[in-house]
Formats: sequence, structure tokens, C-alpha cells
Amino acid sequence: MDFTLNDEQRQIYEYGDQLAKEFDHHYWLDHARNHKFPQALFDRIAKDGFLGLMVPEEYGGAGLGMQEMALFMEGTANNGIPMLMMVVGPCMSLSHIATHGTEFHKKTLLPAACRGDIQFCFAITEPGAGSNSMQITSVAKRDGNNFSLSGEKTFITGADVADYCLVVARTTPHDQVSRKTDGFTLFAVDLKKKGVDLQRVKVSIPVPEEQFTIFFDDVELTHDDVVGEVDKGFNILFDTLNPERILVAAIATGVGRFTLQKAVEYASERVVFGQPIGAHQGLQHPLAKAKANIEAASLLGRRAAWEFDNDIPAGHSSNMAKYTASEAGIEAVDAALQAHGGSGFTEDTGIYEYYPLMRLLRTAPVNRELCLSYIGEHVMGLPRSY
Repeated sequence: MDFTLNDEQRQIYEYGDQLAKEFDHHYWLDHARNHKFPQALFDRIAKDGFLGLMVPEEYGGAGLGMQEMALFMEGTANNGIPMLMMVVGPCMSLSHIATHGTEFHKKTLLPAACRGDIQFCFAITEPGAGSNSMQITSVAKRDGNNFSLSGEKTFITGADVADYCLVVARTTPHDQVSRKTDGFTLFAVDLKKKGVDLQRVKVSIPVPEEQFTIFFDDVELTHDDVVGEVDKGFNILFDTLNPERILVAAIATGVGRFTLQKAVEYASERVVFGQPIGAHQGLQHPLAKAKANIEAASLLGRRAAWEFDNDIPAGHSSNMAKYTASEAGIEAVDAALQAHGGSGFTEDTGIYEYYPLMRLLRTAPVNRELCLSYIGEHVMGLPRSY
């Protein structure tokens, strides 16, 4: 594996530096504190051609891969601009629609999404199933070539600003299939359809993207809304989960770097007892340890992205990257806060708001316990724990 960046990848990674000249972390913080979607930021990203990074050129995208998407996410987060909507839309939804969607999806929806004219969100989580996706109960009942979708999805990021949602539903109930992975189907659902209703989930974490519960009440769908094959959507679904973990790792490592850099600047300038506080090992060592862990997690994430792009099973690296990056991100923000002392908790400093976000990433989109169970069983060969 060669993790040396080529010129194009370097430009993508450094795009966040350019973006931050107009939409810096103060812009992100303002929208995060007010739970307001940063539309102008996304319009600029669309104009610059980054919404379609993983969409083939023939459908309006850049035709690149997971490595480039992860570099983009890490580079923007390096500047204090983490974007959850980029995970659920351009990565988890658009890339898979490009591979498995219908001609309408590919030739009409994808170009519009790459231009930023429409947005996608992704819906799998249900109140009664949680992390056990095998037990989802949202069902699309078949009527010839048509379907009637009913059910409930929760913690759906950005549903209020999305036009379409990639929805995971059962077309065959779990008690009627021979294998528990059978019976899943993915649908690209127009959220303006009759029978779709949104309810905000009030999350206390300051982030620009809102969370929603989506209710589907006999929403009429056709075979043209199916992404992939009926009853065989699990493989597509599985392909969305590793990218999600990879991009969460990219966000966490980027935010970790950002907060550590702010801590270094402060600790180099703040003088107490006649010398900069950064010279004291009690402050310096926690920052150095956090830095080492951030960079190690970043390398794991890049390995996972490389494996994904090269059709190598990426589950091992993706879960390890997500686990290590989320833990390292929390450690980095905490060390940066401690270095700032009381000023770290002021709005002017703008560090504390990143802590609850990093703490969220320990739990979502998959909690660390499930990552550790995966690593124990699938990486180390220990007996299955659940």
C-alpha cells in the first residue's frame, strides 16, 4: 500500500484550506449553535464540483473514489468544518445510486445532486431496531410492480433539507426468509410524496444538520424507485456501512488536528510563571499523545479507503479506523480544552462545541462496543459475542 498522495489527491486534501478562507470554523460554529443548515457552504462545494466526487463523470460527477472523499472530509475538518451531510448524501447515497440505480436515477437525479440542485439523505435506523438492522420493520408491501411503504425511521440526518431519501425497507418480513440478510430492498423515495411526514428530533449537540424521525404511511412507490434488486439489497446496504465508518474517522481525525493546533498556538503564547505553558510537560505530553493517536487513526482510515477502492474487504480496517479515530478525537479535544483552561469554555475560543460532536461519534453511526465486538470476532478470531 502506498499512501503517498498524487497531485489531484493533494489538491482535494488542501481544498479545505481554501474553503476556510470564506467559510471558516466561525461560520460553521455560528450555524452549529443555531442548528441552521450551511446552505451557502454547500452551494460553494457544489459549484467547485465536490458533491459528486464518487459519481461517474457520465452522470455529472468527478469519477473518483473513497480515498478522495475521505481526503476531502479530513481536509475540511482540519479547518474546523466537519460536515455530516456529506456522509449521508454524496457518499452513502449518491455513490451507490450511481452503481445500482435506474436510468432515471442515474441520468436525472444524479446530475441534479452533483450540481447541488437536490440533496439526498439516508434512512436505516429505527426506534425498535437500533443497531440490530436485521430487525427493522419498515415494510414495502408488493402489489404487482408497485409497492406501499410504511414504517418509521429515526435519527435521519438532514431530512429537512433533503429532496430524496435512500430508504432501507423489507419487502419480505424477516420471519419469512431463509437467511436473515434476505428480504431487504433499497428505495430512492421522493420526500414530497403523499404519506411522508417529518418530526424533528431535538438533539442538544451543536451541529448544523438537524435530526429527524420520518414516518411513511402507505407511500406509493414503483419498481422505478428501487435501487438494486428487490429482496437483495443487503449487499448494497453493507457497502454503505464501511464508507460511513471511514468518513466518520476522517471527520474525527480532522477535528482532532484542528483543536490541537489551536491548543498549540495558545500554549505557545500564554505565559504563566515566566514561561509559555506549552513548555510544561504536564500540558505538553497530553497534547503530544493526542497528536500521535490522531495521526495513527488517520493512517488506518486511509488504509480502509484504499482497500475499499481496490475491492479488498474493508470491514477490518473500517471498524478499527472508526473506533480509533473517534477515541482519538475525544482525547484531542479534551486535551485542547485542558490546555486552554477556563478560556476553552468560552464562545470566543470556539473549542468546546467540538467536544459533544466528537462524543457523538463514539456512539454514532455505530457505537464503539459494536466496533470492538467486530474487531474481536472478525479481526482477532474470538468467539462471537452477540
